[in-house]
Amino acid sequence: MSEPQDPENSTQRLPTAESAAPTGVLDMDQSASGSSYDPVPDRPGGHTGRFRSERRIPATLVGLVVLGGAGLLLYDIAAVRTGHPAMRWRRSLADELATRHLDDVWVLAGSAAAAAIGLWLLWLAVTPGLRALLPMRRDHPGVRAALDRKAAGLVLRDRAVEVSGVQSVRVRTGRGKVAVRAVSHFRELDDVRNDLDTALGAGIKELGLAKPPRLSVHVRRAARKG
Repeated sequence: MSEPQDPENSTQRLPTAESAAPTGVLDMDQSASGSSYDPVPDRPGGHTGRFRSERRIPATLVGLVVLGGAGLLLYDIAAVRTGHPAMRWRRSLADELATRHLDDVWVLAGSAAAAAIGLWLLWLAVTPGLRALLPMRRDHPGVRAALDRKAAGLVLRDRAVEVSGVQSVRVRTGRGKVAVRAVSHFRELDDVRNDLDTALGAGIKELGLAKPPRLSVHVRRAARKG
């Protein structure tokens, strides 16, 4: 037979309250999340960089300007060497450069324009361009492929409209993020969002992109008529 315990020396376990996990519900008419989709590809392929644009139009324009200017200058120099006077434009340019001060408005404007053109050409030379193409994973070393961003958005949109409760959906596909905004006319918004997370996450993985983008899903209730 056990002896009774002294209530002053005994310990009791107090009930604990567990905090509920956030559900992502902003209010009764919308639900949004960053999605639980993991953008890491299942099978890492070979190293794939972005496709580089050939820049045909800028290269052609720069080449024509340089060729025309160099040809005209060489012709004028050759004419001066043979005893003919220099062209009027070169004499006027030399006089303007000799008489105008550095703080002149036209000198500053010309310098700013030349600097802007130079920075634009450097930007074209450094950046790869072709932002509309998403590089795909290289499963074979000799093959490179890319997927157009609009085509990827249409594929994901077709996936989204198949989810039960989705009335309309808009998909914006970027290089690093896929933003989905859907309108639901029935079912719980959190249920619709979870189904969209699952369907679109699987759809992005099936695209076979080298760097799968992040997924952001936002669902709202359809506006009531009247």
